Amino acid sequence: MRRNDHDVSGRIRTTDPAAVGAEVARLFEELYPQASARPIERAFADTVRLYRGAHPRFHRCDTPYHDLQHVLDVTLAQARLMDGYERSRSGPPPLPAPLFKVGVICALLHDVGYVRRRADRRHRNGAEYTLTRASRGAGFVAATLREAGLARYAHSASALLHYTGYERSAESIRVDHQVLRRIGQMLGSADILAQMADRCYLEKCRDRLYPEFVAGGVARSLFRSAQELVRRTPAFFHSAAQRLDLQLARAHEYAGRHFGGQNLYLEEIHKNVRHARVVADSGREELLRRTPPAALAAAAQ
Repeated sequence: MRRNDHDVSGRIRTTDPAAVGAEVARLFEELYPQASARPIERAFADTVRLYRGAHPRFHRCDTPYHDLQHVLDVTLAQARLMDGYERSRSGPPPLPAPLFKVGVICALLHDVGYVRRRADRRHRNGAEYTLTRASRGAGFVAATLREAGLARYAHSASALLHYTGYERSAESIRVDHQVLRRIGQMLGSADILAQMADRCYLEKCRDRLYPEFVAGGVARSLFRSAQELVRRTPAFFHSAAQRLDLQLARAHEYAGRHFGGQNLYLEEIHKNVRHARVVADSGREELLRRTPPAALAAAAQ
């Protein structure tokens, strides 16, 4: 049985940066045996330090839903989508090693806009940046890519974070590079797939995401309660599925190609959606009894 802290394959503990990093590096090295995975390894190490509060300019992560586990889960999904793209490619242009690295770094830092600067005296919690976190994170991503020797992609790639947010429509995101645009569509897809396929997704929505919406000042305009957020999961997935198919151009299908034909992410999402319907129809909230990994535990170690 899949454990609460494991990915959709049941093999990788998504609270363990070393385990996720090793799997991403393995996929990279299999695709590009002549290239060095060192920039990817460094990006994982730097992200862990950032989320744990070891960065001199930033507080540790304090958003319990958008935490280090979420970042690792999304990055693993992103690497799998890129792997599926490259292994199944027949007509589209190739995904070179530097752009695989760009995709990994953007995934690791896609939510960095939630992390508060130490000089910030105005905001008490990173969730207050809910509506602007993609724009906030863009500059940090660009700087990180320059430091990783990927300066030629820094300006364009920083825009890819908007594929995971709602500040801009996917159609309005300007990325001149065809493959970079596809990486952005994969990133937006990975963000949806990873979180909705989480075995504790419904419990996390109730206990962690809704409080973030409250702190961000958007709860009242979206949901009246944490219970309503859970009840509306099927409707949310309907809109998310449309986003996956249309705005993100069905990039989620690369997961099936990575797994040899079976899209484990969509299978787990459908399980969560069915369970949300059972909870809503029965009114029995006690059916949400899974215990997610301790929020922010990994970031505090």
